[in-house]
Amino acid sequence: MSEEVELVPLPPVPAHASKRLDTAAIARLTAYGEALATDGVVRGLIGPREVPILWDRHLLNCAAMAEALKPNLKVADIGTGAGLPGMVLALVRPDLSVVLVDTLQRRCEFLQEMVAQFDLGDRVEVIWGRAETIAPLEADIVTSRAVAALKKLAPWCFPHVRIGGRLLAMKGQKAAEELVAAHKVLHRWSAAKDAKIITCGAGWINPTVTLVSATRRK
Repeated sequence: MSEEVELVPLPPVPAHASKRLDTAAIARLTAYGEALATDGVVRGLIGPREVPILWDRHLLNCAAMAEALKPNLKVADIGTGAGLPGMVLALVRPDLSVVLVDTLQRRCEFLQEMVAQFDLGDRVEVIWGRAETIAPLEADIVTSRAVAALKKLAPWCFPHVRIGGRLLAMKGQKAAEELVAAHKVLHRWSAAKDAKIITCGAGWINPTVTLVSATRRK
């Protein structure tokens, strides 16, 4: 018999969440966080040790990325996992259409359940497959979080970015190092010249979110 997973309750909403998020968005994130802390842990989508840091390390961290997105965009999240950041962006930004891509069926099944729970079927699509084998998504923004180094990630993501659209890769302290290492790879899409590092969440989350932004020119 499999060992029973010990569940940890989702912590209360941090006070600083209300600095950028309205009451409805916080309510949706709370419900999603509770699903991750229970069903998500039982199904192996996140580890139980992640639950105590779910708000600041995952939910609010991903929500802050919305600051970098203009209204009414199509966003594709490659290697979305349990929906981070793609599902969070869909929950805090009702103007966005979002495509969630992942290679594991159990993750996609969970995400489909979240789409149904939050009545997102008109603007959120879940695709079970590999980024390199599915049809081009022609997204305005393609994002990815904790999937691979930028040099490896770029060839998976850029085919799904429309010309003039952007790759927004969530990175940490090694963002500058990864950007330098990926310079030649980014040239394939004429994305190296104006590739840069931007931050989101200043003034309400700590640490802020670090993104590599690169625009596809061809």
